[in-house]
Amino acid sequence: QVHLVESGGGLVQAGASLSLSCAVSGDTIGITGMGWYRQPPGKEREWVATVIRYNGRENYADSVKGRFTVSRDNDKNMVFLQMNSLRPEDTGVYYCYASYYTTEFWGQGTQVTVSS
Repeated sequence: QVHLVESGGGLVQAGASLSLSCAVSGDTIGITGMGWYRQPPGKEREWVATVIRYNGRENYADSVKGRFTVSRDNDKNMVFLQMNSLRPEDTGVYYCYASYYTTEFWGQGTQVTVSS
């Protein structure tokens, strides 16, 4: 089992930056990848970014590429999302996730609101 807790959401203006953190606990040895999804208001949850646990390789959705950076700290069992040049369309609930063998675990989500 893996437990994830996000922090760092909030309300910012367009163009601002915001950093999200996710504390991971439990059987972290079984985690292969970690990252973030988001759910905009009234829409389906969408993938944002992933970082591979053992080599730090990153992947991003086209909508955030060049603006967001995902990273991890394996010693502290943390995963981060640095969000720059935020846009109103980045608004949503951001969920941290961990890929654990053949399943995934999720955090409870943190709200990010970007005003125009």
